[in-house]
Amino acid sequence: MRIAFVNSTHKWGGVKTWTLELAQGLKKYTDIESVILARKGPFLDRAKEMGLEAYAVNFGPDYNPLAISWFINFFKKRNISRVIVNVGKDMRTAGIAARILNIPVIHRVGLTGDMKNKLDVRLMHKWIKPRILVPCEYIKRGLLQNLPFLKPEEITVIMTGKEVRPSPPDKVNTPLQFVSTSQLNPDKGHKDVLQAFAELKREGYNFHYHVVGTGRCEQELKELARKLDLEDRVSWYGFQKDVRKILRKADVFILASYSEGLPNSLLEAMAEGLVCVARDVGGVREVLKGDFFLYKKNSHINMILKNFLKFDKDVILGMKKKYWDLFFQKLALDKKILEFESFLKD
Repeated sequence: MRIAFVNSTHKWGGVKTWTLELAQGLKKYTDIESVILARKGPFLDRAKEMGLEAYAVNFGPDYNPLAISWFINFFKKRNISRVIVNVGKDMRTAGIAARILNIPVIHRVGLTGDMKNKLDVRLMHKWIKPRILVPCEYIKRGLLQNLPFLKPEEITVIMTGKEVRPSPPDKVNTPLQFVSTSQLNPDKGHKDVLQAFAELKREGYNFHYHVVGTGRCEQELKELARKLDLEDRVSWYGFQKDVRKILRKADVFILASYSEGLPNSLLEAMAEGLVCVARDVGGVREVLKGDFFLYKKNSHINMILKNFLKFDKDVILGMKKKYWDLFFQKLALDKKILEFESFLKD
């Protein structure tokens, strides 16, 4: 079987990371071949660096006859048997081509708001009849609530898998190292984290905070760190193709977002055996269950971070191992690849 991943988006988001890791996993653990079709840019470059088959596409406007014709010829030439799309433009170009050729279409939805209850969306869904794939029950519930034309049996939940570090963590850094790898946008909550760390510094605690990513409020956040006297405690990395390289420097991952689906950043941190502190939003609770560090109010994150700085190293190391083991048992990539393979063949 050969499948095509189609993504017309400009920015790098969680679905793009999911695409690359899934395609690589299918190549490693199954006999399914993957082709990636996207705009020129870092996503396509990264796919080629990973040894994946990838091609640049000019999508043009929705329903672009030139793009649809190109996809029809490509799918026929490469004998594509499944097409996986992400956003509306993908559906209204590659999705149409696949429907003309009677190739099953899978719509990978990363957030509840990614599909709108509009006439063109309803008509395309009725004609193309895609299977919808989501990474958590939270998104499935949201889609069914907001889009009355969808039926539960049309939506499949397969949680995102990640390659797990080969062995449990074996050390804790001094001082304790914290990290966030979300886009630097207002809804990601970085301001709250910086405010918490400023208070901890005033109280005499030692730590370091690594921030990976770019976004609309990058300069604003850097200026805030300066005003809070955190310049010596924060490192800024910008966009990184290999985020996990930075994660390996840290002990504790912080996800302060005000809204999420099932964030790739959280899963990557768990796969590296980091202790995870996360706001209780979206599908986060589906991964972080039991006595893990979920919070709702900003005052709670201050308390949680302070407790980490008081813990003995052995306590934190035990936590890191617990997170690693939880991920290994539930979300290791090889397990989720087999689940996805079964879904493709269904």
